[in-house]
Amino acid sequence: MIDALALPEPLLRRIGAAASEMMGSAPGMDFDFSAPAGEPALVPAESVSWRVFKNPVTLFIGGVAAVLLELAEPGVRDGVWQHSSFRTDALTRLRRTGLAAMMTVYGPRSRAEAMIAGVVRAHDRVAGITSEGDSYRANDPVLLDWVQATASYGFIRAYHFYAEPLSYRERDSALAEGAAVARLYGAVGAPRSEARMAALFAKMDARLVPSPIIHEFLEIMAKVPALPWVARPFQKMLLRAAVSLLPDPLIDRLGLEDRRLRGFERKLVRAVARMAERVPLLDSPPAKASERLGLPADWLWKR
Repeated sequence: MIDALALPEPLLRRIGAAASEMMGSAPGMDFDFSAPAGEPALVPAESVSWRVFKNPVTLFIGGVAAVLLELAEPGVRDGVWQHSSFRTDALTRLRRTGLAAMMTVYGPRSRAEAMIAGVVRAHDRVAGITSEGDSYRANDPVLLDWVQATASYGFIRAYHFYAEPLSYRERDSALAEGAAVARLYGAVGAPRSEARMAALFAKMDARLVPSPIIHEFLEIMAKVPALPWVARPFQKMLLRAAVSLLPDPLIDRLGLEDRRLRGFERKLVRAVARMAERVPLLDSPPAKASERLGLPADWLWKR
């Protein structure tokens, strides 16, 4: 583990507050991760997932990679694009999605379960016809498994490639840790190991197709103030880092070959992600969740 970076506490508080814009707040959905005292999360504090989700840089990269994979599947693509506010209010949508991710990993179990139940109820109303003429339902088990798989793939792979390498066993553990959350969403077939992830990607490959919506999504993401102000000069580069996480044949199939990271950028992304790995974000959900369990706020950064 990389040693935590010692910075003055006032500066740490400012950085943590800025990162919390992305990691744990959304209009009408602010939540105190430090309460109720002692209540465990759906995922144990000693888990690989708690390490992975604390890094705001790889969280952003992995989240974008997950959405790209989801938008490549027509049922998920049109379910998102036809039934969400992303086109008209991308920032709120992003923050709500970020908060949901934080809740599933760091939130108290009772609140996380209630949030997921609400999402499942909302998805019951989402159905339609894709632009290819096929019907879809948001709570279709095949689509649920794919969405859960793409989220795991994006977050784990981004952390592994850009922040800190994870062993094969650690990557397997991270996938297995998500099983409880996946079941609550109804994704009972979501992969719980690297081998099953590879098998699902092979199974879904023929369903993944190009679409103008994928390029529209990336254009929106390039303009929306998704990151704290200090990180916004890197935003387009982090989008390229997300594209680069996709399998090479799929990048070409989706027409994203010109959106890969350039050679020098890969080193820069790693430097930024590794710096984020060393800076304790004392106002962020990971820190507050640690306090809820009686641990020091900077515990995760010193493991």
